[in-house]
Amino acid sequence: MERGAAGHHWLVDLVQRAGLQDAQSLQVAANASLADAWESVARHCGLSVDQLAQEVADAMRLPLARIGQRDPHVLKLVPEKLARRFQVVPLRESDRQIVIACADPLNDEIERGIAFASGRMPIFEIASPVAIAAAIERAYGAAAGGAAPVSAAASATAAAPDLGGSDEAIKLMQTTTQDHVVDDGDAAPVVKLTNIILRNAAHERASDIHFEPAAGTSTVRFRVDGVMRVHMRMPTLALQRVVSRIKVMGSMDIADRLRPQDGRASFEVDGQSVDLRISTVPTREAEKCVIRLLRGASNDTLSSLQLSDRDLRLVRSLIGNRNGVVVVTGPTGSGKTTTLYSIIRELNNGETNISTVEDPIEYELPGITQMQVEAKRDFTFATALRAILRQDPDVILVGEIRDAETATIAVQASMTGHLVLTTLHTNDASSAVARLVDIGVERPAISATLRGVIAQRLVRRVCTHCAERITELNEEELQLSRTYGIAPTVRARGCTRCGNSGYLGRLAVLEILTLTPALQQLITNGATAPEISAAAVQNGMRTLRMSALNRVAEGLTTLQEVERVVGEMPAEAGAPAAAVPAAPAAAAGAAPAGPRVLVVDDDSVIRKVAKRLLVEGGYDVIEATSGEDALAVLATDEHIALTVLDLGLPGIQGEDVLRQMRASAATASLPVIVLTGSIDPDLEVRLMEEGADDYIRKPIEAKRFVTRVKAALRRVAAA
Repeated sequence: MERGAAGHHWLVDLVQRAGLQDAQSLQVAANASLADAWESVARHCGLSVDQLAQEVADAMRLPLARIGQRDPHVLKLVPEKLARRFQVVPLRESDRQIVIACADPLNDEIERGIAFASGRMPIFEIASPVAIAAAIERAYGAAAGGAAPVSAAASATAAAPDLGGSDEAIKLMQTTTQDHVVDDGDAAPVVKLTNIILRNAAHERASDIHFEPAAGTSTVRFRVDGVMRVHMRMPTLALQRVVSRIKVMGSMDIADRLRPQDGRASFEVDGQSVDLRISTVPTREAEKCVIRLLRGASNDTLSSLQLSDRDLRLVRSLIGNRNGVVVVTGPTGSGKTTTLYSIIRELNNGETNISTVEDPIEYELPGITQMQVEAKRDFTFATALRAILRQDPDVILVGEIRDAETATIAVQASMTGHLVLTTLHTNDASSAVARLVDIGVERPAISATLRGVIAQRLVRRVCTHCAERITELNEEELQLSRTYGIAPTVRARGCTRCGNSGYLGRLAVLEILTLTPALQQLITNGATAPEISAAAVQNGMRTLRMSALNRVAEGLTTLQEVERVVGEMPAEAGAPAAAVPAAPAAAAGAAPAGPRVLVVDDDSVIRKVAKRLLVEGGYDVIEATSGEDALAVLATDEHIALTVLDLGLPGIQGEDVLRQMRASAATASLPVIVLTGSIDPDLEVRLMEEGADDYIRKPIEAKRFVTRVKAALRRVAAA
C-alpha cells in the first residue's frame, strides 16, 4: 500500500478500502499530524484508537504490537530523540532485525532512519500514537541517566560529549561519510562516533571490538564473554574513517593501509582507564581493525577467580614450590594471563623478587619487574631470560615458551632454584609434555623440573538475574544430558542485565596435572599424552570436562556451554547429576525393582555419573566409597546383581576386594566390572585372571558404560 492519494492521509485510504463505517465520507488532510489523523479517523468510524490499530494491522497484514512486552536492552539501538521524532518504540531485536512498534508504517524515512541507527532491518508492528507516546515515556524515562561521557587519551582530543540516547549519532554517521570530511581521523564527527563505539563496548563488558569491512555496509561486532555479537552496521566509508581515528589514537601510520600494524592507546569511561591494544590488517575492501580492551584497574587474585575449593588448593600447592616449572595452557582467550597475573599477585608478598618477560605487557603489576619483548631490537624471550637470571630472581614469569632456546633456559633456571611460570598453547594438560618435547626439551629434564600443568577454559556463567530453575528438561537439554551423563539444574533465559544472552560473566574450569614420581617415570620412559592423562586420572586428576560438568551440577553454567567450550574433546564423564528425575535407589537389603548394581568408587563425580547412567537404564543402584563399605554391603545384601569396582580405593584396594569376593562362596560368581585409569595391558590380564568380568578405563564413556553392564549380566544369565 502506498501513502495516501493527493490531499488525503493514508489512513483515509486504508479505512475506505477496509469498508469501515462512514469511511467514504471521511476527510483528513495529508499533512495532518499522526496523532490528529488517528484520532479523527477513529472518531469518525466509531472506534477507539486501539480498535483502529487492530483494523490497520489487519488491513496491512502486520502484527498488532504487544507494546508492554518489550526488551529494555534494545533501547540502546534506537536513541530517545529518534524514537520521539519518528514516534516509534523498539520492542526486540536479533542480529539482523529489529521489531518496531509504529503508527506510520508507510513512512520510508522511519525505515531508513531506524535501519541506519540500529544496523538492523526494521520489522514493523502496529500500535496507536497514544500507546506509543505512553510507551516512550515509560521506556526512555526508565532508562534515563544512562552512560557517562568518554574521553580519549593517547593522542586524543578533548573529551567528547555524550551522544548516547541522541539521534545525532545517526547524523554523525551520515556526516562521517560525506566527501568534505577530512580523512585524517581527527574530524569531529569521526572522533565522536569512535568514542560512542568505545564507550558502548566498555559498558557491555566487551573484551574485543571488531571493525569488519565489506562492500557497501560494514559491521562492528563485540566479543562479550567469549561470544561475538553484532553491535551495529555502518557504511564502509564511515568505518574506514573510524579506523583511521583509531590508528591516530594508537600512534600508527594512517597513510599506510597495505601492511599490518599494531598500536596501543587508552580511554576513560566511568572514571576508569581502559587500555586498548590495536591491530589492523589490509583486506580486499579496506583495513580490518580489532581492538582488545584491557581494564587496567583489574586486581584479580586467586581468591577472586571463583575457582572451586579443590582447584584453589591444588593451584596453591603448585606455586608453593620454591623451584621448578609450572605451565598454564589453553587456547587464546582462555584466561591464561589472568590466572598467571593472579598467581603473581599472590606470590608478591614483599619477600620475593619477581620478574616477568611478556609480549605484550597487558597489565602493570606494582612491585614487579616487567620486561617487554622487542623482536625488532633483538630483545627476545631468551635474551630477556638470560638478563633476568643475573638479577637474583625468585620467581620468573615467561609469557610464552615459543622456541627451544627459551625452553632450555627456562628449564635451566628452574634447576638452579627459581620458580618459572609460563604458558603453552595445547588442548589439555598432558599435551603440554608432548609440546615441550616437540620444542626440544629432553624428557629427563621435563621429568626433573615440571611441577604441574594447569589447562584452562572459560565457560559463561548463567545470569543470576534471569536464570530459570529447571523442572522439566526440554528436547535439547534431554539430548545433552544423555550425552554427558548429567542433567542441568538451571536454564539461561536472557534479560537486560545480560544483554538477553542468559549469561553474565565467565568462570574458569581447570584440569590440574600434578607431577608425581609415577608420572615422572612415565614421561622419562616416553609415554604419550593419552597415557599420561589416563595415569593422572587414575591418580585423581579431574579433566576439563569433569570440571565443566561440576560447574553444571553447581547450577553455575549449562550443558550448552560445556558443549560449546569443551564439547570437541574426547568424551568424558564428569559431574554429579542433579536434576534428571530418577527413581530413588532402594535401601540395601530391600528387593529392587530392577537389577541392583553396587558402584564402588571414592570419587563422587565418577560414582554419581555411573549411578545416573544406570538409573536411566532401569537399574537400581547402591553406592559405596571404600573397599570396607563394599564388602559390608555384599555381606548383607543378597540382591546385588553386579559390582562396578574402582581399583584405587582408600583402605582395602580394589584388587583386594576382588580377591575377597572370589574367595567367598556368596560372591564368587557375582559379575564384577573394574574401573581404572591405568593403560597397563599387563594389569588387564592380571585382573581377568583374578576374576574380573570386564575392564573399563576411566573416564566413563556414557554411551558404552550401560551396554557393558548389560553384556556382563547377559553372560551370567546365559551361563
